[in-house]
Amino acid sequence: MALPSRLALATKNPGKIREILEICADWPVEWLTADGTDWPEIEETGETYGDNALLKAGEVARVLGVPAVADDSGIEVDALDGAPGPRSARFAGEHAGDAENLTLLLSRVADVSDAERTARYRCAAACAWPDGRTVVAEETCEGIITLRPRGSGGFGYDPAFVPEGFDRTMAELSPDEKNRISHRGKALRALGELLRSS
Repeated sequence: MALPSRLALATKNPGKIREILEICADWPVEWLTADGTDWPEIEETGETYGDNALLKAGEVARVLGVPAVADDSGIEVDALDGAPGPRSARFAGEHAGDAENLTLLLSRVADVSDAERTARYRCAAACAWPDGRTVVAEETCEGIITLRPRGSGGFGYDPAFVPEGFDRTMAELSPDEKNRISHRGKALRALGELLRSS
């Protein structure tokens, strides 16, 4: 196994596409991204982030006939017993957007003390080949939930997530700062190392 010369990016999420291409800018590959027509719709039915990342990467690799990279990520809030977890993107319902998901999360932790609003982002990044081979890397980013969303960068729960060692939310960090410490940045760099070393 080695870093393929062409990789399909198995997501239609514009925020994820932007971040993944920034994080993987030094990968010597040609990226194929969704044009909205021939990209398959994949239901995330897995029980884990790794399951969902493999579902997405595997289906796009099968349909397009080239290796594909996908990630699945979410936020795990300790006071909510790890919820929303792999259902982070659908926390407020199947068709909920970022604002609805964030509002619901903040309402669920509104009465939790600052010290007990610990949380982490978790990301599994996967590469799948049309012949069924796969490789997965998983990483986390620890932090706390703030009840006052701040910042305009990033997406998802970023305005309410303050990473460990920072006094700013993920949405207040520059793209370079975020990509250096984020769960997605760490998982994709780990995946790149696995691909280069195998």
